[in-house]
Amino acid sequence: MLDFRLQVFYTVAKRLNFTKASTELYISQPAVTKHIKELEAEYKATLFERSGNKKIVLTPAGDMLLQYADKLLAIYKELEFDMNLLIKQHSGVLRIGGSNTVAQYVIPPVLAQFHKKFTDTRVNLVTGNTEQIEQALLNKEIDLGVVEGINRNPQIKYQEFIADELVLVCSTANNIIKKDMIKPEELKTLPLLLREPGSGSLDVIAHALKPFDIKLSDLQTEMQLGGTESIKSYLMHSSCFAFLSVQSILNELKANTLKIVDVKDFNIERPFYFIQLHGQPSSLAELFMRFSKTYKAH
Repeated sequence: MLDFRLQVFYTVAKRLNFTKASTELYISQPAVTKHIKELEAEYKATLFERSGNKKIVLTPAGDMLLQYADKLLAIYKELEFDMNLLIKQHSGVLRIGGSNTVAQYVIPPVLAQFHKKFTDTRVNLVTGNTEQIEQALLNKEIDLGVVEGINRNPQIKYQEFIADELVLVCSTANNIIKKDMIKPEELKTLPLLLREPGSGSLDVIAHALKPFDIKLSDLQTEMQLGGTESIKSYLMHSSCFAFLSVQSILNELKANTLKIVDVKDFNIERPFYFIQLHGQPSSLAELFMRFSKTYKAH
């Protein structure tokens, strides 16, 4: 077993707050202080010192211990995972929330392989936009989320899953643009389809436009639609353009029904994130994350 004192130190070091650490660990604040003092006595070094406004900061010794604690905790998690896998402790229900793009195009093939390997684990998948999935996690309606967008909520732990790219797309029959590449300012002249408010994709697009002094309100938004499939179908029957995940248009590119329009110096790369609440993660959530990363690596 990992020395619990090290877990206490790690939690205090990450939060830099004894009260928050005691709440997270479900122990009293005097108990937190006791564990830290025992570690300081063992290593003959002060690990934290007071700064202004009753804040605490790591000392050089504390910073060094934190680096080692990170490594030890990672190793311990791997050990726990592999031992549980060895004795087949992977039954139960895993509740996953996936943002629309992820749930539709990324997660399903992973889930299929996961089910083949872990037949005693039942997965419930719910979908929504990034904002809705984050809220479901905060409400503890799901154990794990997989979302797109820019991480923002301090109550949530974000861990990168895989990379994605948003590209400007239109129907191959769309002849509005007759050149290979357009300039970013030309985006303001195009009829565009955008996702609904709360969408992670919309957040990412807004962020990418900022360096070019372009706001979402500057764009000629013909309509806002709540799903990628709706946008793709609309594109095929109109002269509109839209920013879509590369992952979502692979079949259309092969079938030559949609095409990518390059925008000069305008790259929208983003990761998909696993999201969890801070604290002790679900063992099934850890199992799925480890399996997903292995699956994508192949």
